[in-house]
Amino acid sequence: MIHRFTQALVYATELHAHQIRKGSKIPYISHLLGVASIALEYGADEDEAIAALLHDSIEDQGGETVRAEIRVRFGDRVTEIVDGCTDTDITPKPPWAERKKAYIARIPSASPSVRLVSAADKLHNIRSILKDYRIQGDGLWDIFKGGKEGTLWYYRSLVTAFHQADSTPIVIELDRLVTELEKLVESSS
Repeated sequence: MIHRFTQALVYATELHAHQIRKGSKIPYISHLLGVASIALEYGADEDEAIAALLHDSIEDQGGETVRAEIRVRFGDRVTEIVDGCTDTDITPKPPWAERKKAYIARIPSASPSVRLVSAADKLHNIRSILKDYRIQGDGLWDIFKGGKEGTLWYYRSLVTAFHQADSTPIVIELDRLVTELEKLVESSS
C-alpha cells in the first residue's frame, strides 16, 4: 500500500500546492491528509485511501484532464470513487444550490466506497466548521456560498442521504457532529 499511496500523496500535494483552506492560511493538503486519515480509521482500503487524497482533484484542479491522469496513474476504481465525490467538473462551476442538491441526490445510491470517502470528507469539514465557529461565531458563515442556513441545510441533508444508504459508524459520527453544530448555532442565536 505504501508505494501507491505515497505516489498519490505527492501527486495531490503538487495538484493543490497553491490552494489554501477556505477562510484561512492553512495549506489545502491538510484537508486531504485529514480525509485520508479519517477514511483509513473507518476501514478504507488502498484505493479508497488514495481516492480520499484525490477526492477534490477533478473538481478543483482541472476537470477532465485530471480525471484522465488519475485513471492512468491509479486506475479505474480510484477514478470512479473520486468521480463519485465530485460535485462538478465544469468551469465555471454551476450555481451552489444546484450542485449541492444533485450531490445529495446521488449519495443514497453511491457505492460504499464513494460513501466512505465522501463521509470522511464531510466529517473533516464539519470538524473544521465546529472549531472555527467556536472561535469566530456567526462571522464564519461569510466564507460559505450557502451562508449559515444553506450550510446547515447541506450538512443535515447529507446526513439524511447517508442514513438512507446505511447507518455506518462514520455516518453516525457525522450525524453527531452536525447535530452538535446545529445546537451550538441555535444556542447562540
